[in-house]
Amino acid sequence: MRLDEITAEDLTPDQAAVLDAIRSGPRGTSGRGPKLRGLAGPYGVWVRAPSVGIEAQALGAAVRFASSLPESVKEAAICTVGAFHRAKFEFAAHRILGLEAGLDPADLEALRVGDSPNFTGHEATAHAVAAELVNDHRLSDATYAAALDAFGEAGLVELVTTVGYYCLISLTLNAFEIPLPADWDDPFADEA
Repeated sequence: MRLDEITAEDLTPDQAAVLDAIRSGPRGTSGRGPKLRGLAGPYGVWVRAPSVGIEAQALGAAVRFASSLPESVKEAAICTVGAFHRAKFEFAAHRILGLEAGLDPADLEALRVGDSPNFTGHEATAHAVAAELVNDHRLSDATYAAALDAFGEAGLVELVTTVGYYCLISLTLNAFEIPLPADWDDPFADEA
């Protein structure tokens, strides 16, 4: 990790407000996925810049908890982004959420090793959107039309926002070399 360790006791009042928003928001009550709230992952970075951190965590709450998209669709896109960026914390955390949402472990393993998953239905469309955005930085007409048909206009905006938000998270995690919790396996350890 490139940043000095920080605890809740070290925070300024503005930084503490970011942490309070993370802990009191939907992350603190969702009951889904890994139980990491507070200074883990990107949040330990973002509390250091409160004006950005408060807004970034709010966007994340909207993307994760207020979206009309099914969990499996969001997680297919998020895991695609995490695998693309080789963001170990992100991929490890959202692999757990993807499994909880019903994604096939074989598809998540394909993403992890850089192969194409065999997603079907809306999950395949979400993966296509995420993969085209991270690889080509735009959507083909065919993928755009399929996603618009699958998710509607608002849902497609939510999906593109999800991809962008998780690019931000992946880049934050990678830039500051945020470590995994001690009890997690590094999904990309074989690449070290």
